[in-house]
Amino acid sequence: MTYIVINEPKTRKSFQKDMEAPSLVGMKIGDQFDGNLVGLGGFKLQLTGGSDKEGFPMRFDLPGGARRRILLSKGPGFNSTKKGMRKRKNISGNTVSATTKQINCKIIEGEGDIATILGIQPKEKKEEANK
Repeated sequence: MTYIVINEPKTRKSFQKDMEAPSLVGMKIGDQFDGNLVGLGGFKLQLTGGSDKEGFPMRFDLPGGARRRILLSKGPGFNSTKKGMRKRKNISGNTVSATTKQINCKIIEGEGDIATILGIQPKEKKEEANK
């Protein structure tokens, strides 16, 4: 099971959908695809990242879908606290593979209410108990 996280930049909200996505295998970060692949007809989406089955993040400049241990100074997977600090970290490649557990994407084109299309009910606000 793969989690598809869809971000809507206009409303700044994200929606999560659990589904099998064999049609996304082989795509790279930055690729655009039709929303029909994830159940959003009439939308165009862009792949922005993700993580593999153990939670290691995908990195846009690392080719392939395999996990590697590379030296990082900044960017996805490592944020340094000191100037010039580098660290060797495990990072997944930029290609969606069979081991990818989460896929992040954002909406580029299309209009409509994503929550109703995906069948997600909005959370009800709790009334204050102290009135």
